[in-house]
Order: sequence, then structure tokens, then C-alpha cells
Amino acid sequence: MSEFPVYETILLARTADVARLTLNRPQRRNALTHAMMQEIGDAVARVAADASIRVLVLRGSGGAFSAGGDISAMTAMPPPPPDGQADPLVAPYRLFGDVLLALNALTIPVIAIVEGPAVGGGFGMACCADVVILLQSARFGIPEPRTGFIPSQVLPFIARRIGEGPLRELAVTGRVIDAQEALALGIGRHLCQTHDQVNATLHAVIADIRRNSPAALAAVKRLVMACAARTDAEVLDAAAVELVALLRRPDTQAGMQAFLSKQTPPWAVADVPPGDGRE
Repeated sequence: MSEFPVYETILLARTADVARLTLNRPQRRNALTHAMMQEIGDAVARVAADASIRVLVLRGSGGAFSAGGDISAMTAMPPPPPDGQADPLVAPYRLFGDVLLALNALTIPVIAIVEGPAVGGGFGMACCADVVILLQSARFGIPEPRTGFIPSQVLPFIARRIGEGPLRELAVTGRVIDAQEALALGIGRHLCQTHDQVNATLHAVIADIRRNSPAALAAVKRLVMACAARTDAEVLDAAAVELVALLRRPDTQAGMQAFLSKQTPPWAVADVPPGDGRE
């Protein structure tokens, strides 16, 4: 079981087999900085490396998910490099895309709890989650063009969640949508009025996840995500290979025998509450 470090801008903790990553700059509504992106990337890597973690819960502190990029960190720009030289600012901004790719590629389920603003980078992070639980206060958008810049590293993740058409409308209007519209667009699957409802929903979702074989869950998540980038034939080929590999696993055989005899499968764990859904 991993021991997590103390971070400056995020919190990473665990309860039983559930890790909780909390964006923790409440005074800035969890606006993202380069240092914060580095810490999120480190936390995601640690979660990925710990086979005892079965779920990651992602949220923000202080009543906000994330207000996107911290504009105050973008206002003092150094002069551009001489002609022909790479701009040294490109790589730090591109880093956030790599962090989102790593979050999106986690083979364990990721659950995002969204309250307050989830705009720009926050919107993108939420779209990397498998399950999104919305509080009524949740708001989503990519309003960066209203300030003169763009949401450069989140567009593929948002497009896959809501489709190109709705994304184009949000991109050209800068409109921020409420929780009800986010639910209708499929950004979230659960809409809650209170934190107690969030906790109950989170508990129920994690209980459902724990009924699944971790190996089978990881395989099916890989295949679902492959559908966006690979041909149907390639996905079906990969699925056949994954299926046979799973069927040869001793825990899968034990799980099928447990099903036939109406017993508990070997991967099932006690129904441990995942921790307070409100940081």
C-alpha cells in the first residue's frame, strides 16, 4: 500500500481501496497552475502504480471543482525567442495535456464529483472521468476566448464526451452551462441537490464497481476507449485476445464458479464507505 506525499496544491489520500485526489487551491477556486499540473501528474502516476487501489475519486475543495487556468499566472509573458528557436513556454502548457492523457488512461474507474465551476481545464478533467456526479451548483464551459486565449489541452476529451456539435457551440459562444444542461449533454450521469445525496450516490457507484473483477474492468475500459481511435475490426480483435486472457486467469475461473454456486467472487470486498464526499 503506497504512502502518498504531502503536496502544495492538491490532496491525495485513501480509504481502503479508494483513492481521493482533491484540487486544493480554494482561495483561487482551484485554478490550475504549472506546479499544480505537475502535482496532479505525480498523483495520477502514484495511483496507477498501486495495484491495491480500485477507484479514484476526483474533486475540488471549497465548493469549486476548478476555474480552469490561473489567468494571473499568464499575464507576465517573457519576450518570444529569436526566430527559429522553439518557444520554451510551449512545453509547460503541453504538460497539462499529458496529465489528462494519463488520467484518461487509468485502468481503474475514475469518479469526478463536480460542484461550482468546472471550466477550461476543469471541464477537461471532468471529461476524463468514467462517472461524473454533479451537484446542482456545477457549471461547465470553455469561456477562455472571451479573455483572448484558448482551452488548448482539453478539447479532445470534451469532444469525446459531448460530441463535436455541442462543443463547437460552446467554443464559439463561450457560454457556461448549468448542471441540468450538463446532465442532458451526458457530461454527468447523476445530479444531486445536497452533499448527503452525493455521498449516497458515490457509495452506491463504488459498491457497483467493487462487484466487478478488477482485471475484467480494466480490460473493458481499455476496449471502450479504443473504440474512438481504432477500427471496429481492431477493437474486436483486441477484445477476443482480452477475453481469452481473462478466461485463463485463475481468479476468473473462481469467479465463474462462484456465480454458478451463488457464492461471493474472490475479488469482492467488504462494503467500506469511500470516505466523506465533501472535503
